[in-house]
Amino acid sequence: MSLSDPIADALTVLRNAVRAKKEKADMKSSFLTMEILKVLRREKFIYDYRLIEDKRQGTLRVYLKKAQEPLRRISCIMRVSRPGLRIYTGKDSIPTVLSGLGICILSTPQGVMTGQEAKKKGVGGEVIAKIW
Repeated sequence: MSLSDPIADALTVLRNAVRAKKEKADMKSSFLTMEILKVLRREKFIYDYRLIEDKRQGTLRVYLKKAQEPLRRISCIMRVSRPGLRIYTGKDSIPTVLSGLGICILSTPQGVMTGQEAKKKGVGGEVIAKIW
């Protein structure tokens, strides 16, 4: 498991759990990971998440949607910006994912938000991931 990119590790845990049709997934906790999960819950890609306290950094338990449900679920999750190559975008060039069927998650000065929210607020930032 990589120690240099906890966001990529968390997205890989989600991707593997979705492909294996699991109901929940556990990952290491970090502030940015919790903010990404808030966006995914708000956009209804996951049911919920819980922080499980331990004597170290904690564990996040993510409750996923089942494959047979008609609502949005994760079919693909992709890391865009990485430690070796940061990808930034301005407010006028925020990417759309699958013509609006997916979302891109941005880290902006006003917090972590979707691309549509960033367009409405008129801010740009680092493109963290694309999800559809």
